[in-house]
Amino acid sequence: MGAWALFLLLLTLLAAPARADDLRPGYLELTQRDAVHWVMVWKAPIIGGLATRAKPALPSFCTLGQGAPRLEGGSLVVALPVTCSRPLAGQQVGLAGIDGGFTDALVRIAPLGRPVQAERLTPDRAYLTVATVPDRWQVARTYLALGIGHILAGYDHLLFVLALVLLIRGWRALAWTVTAFTVAHSLTLGATTLGLILVARRPVEICIALSIVFLAVEIVKARDGPPRLAARLPWLVAFAFGLLHGLGFAAALAEIGVPQRELPTALLAFNLGVEAGQLVIVAAALAVLAGANRFLPKQTPRLRLAATYVIGTTAAFWMIQRAFG
Repeated sequence: MGAWALFLLLLTLLAAPARADDLRPGYLELTQRDAVHWVMVWKAPIIGGLATRAKPALPSFCTLGQGAPRLEGGSLVVALPVTCSRPLAGQQVGLAGIDGGFTDALVRIAPLGRPVQAERLTPDRAYLTVATVPDRWQVARTYLALGIGHILAGYDHLLFVLALVLLIRGWRALAWTVTAFTVAHSLTLGATTLGLILVARRPVEICIALSIVFLAVEIVKARDGPPRLAARLPWLVAFAFGLLHGLGFAAALAEIGVPQRELPTALLAFNLGVEAGQLVIVAAALAVLAGANRFLPKQTPRLRLAATYVIGTTAAFWMIQRAFG
């Protein structure tokens, strides 16, 4: 039953959106300009209904100015001046209406002369208390959770890791390959976030989908003839494609913003979250395959092949959609 569960899970990914790198949470940012003046940026994804359902909630002594909303990458974005007659420290800030759905939101508060406070709001926790002395561990916890959520919900990265598990036999070879993938995407994630390199997003997304198609083809053709490149040097293939996936992670991180004063903490925490989610995927896939080998040994090769075709077909669909969509 485990192998069939994996197969059915892969089938559901055919309907996944092509922009698999989008985290798509809401994003509320408050940046202090002087003792009483702030700038508020509210970004609400249209998909999921957050843009029409939720609105920022500030203390009663804060007054919102005027601003024109704009559409940006599937989200409604508005920047407004805010005047607060008293300090925000110790006050409640959040989103009214987020409890009506399943979309979460990231809140980033940047007071003058103090560290940035960044936390995640959910339907169960729609408000936060502005810290008197914000703790950098709040930033670390928030971006760690975002990293875990991204790898588990970023279907293209998930399929790439699953394809590696299906391709490689032996846990040692798999460990070296996953390590190479980790090192590579950590390099480009860091370099892009720090502004050392700049790459257009669409070509990166197309190439990420192509990397999954490549692995699927290698898995299928590995049954006949001499070992192919991915089978002989899986760590090299994983490293090369890991550089591309790191650019995708960086694009996702840029969608929600990074607190500049806590940039190293946020970047490290997000990357650790990605690795934690990646380990969960590998462990779950290995457990499913082990169960299939034990209880369905005769059907396992066919199920591996069927799963590979689902992975390859899904990635090919994404590649075409991203190129011409």
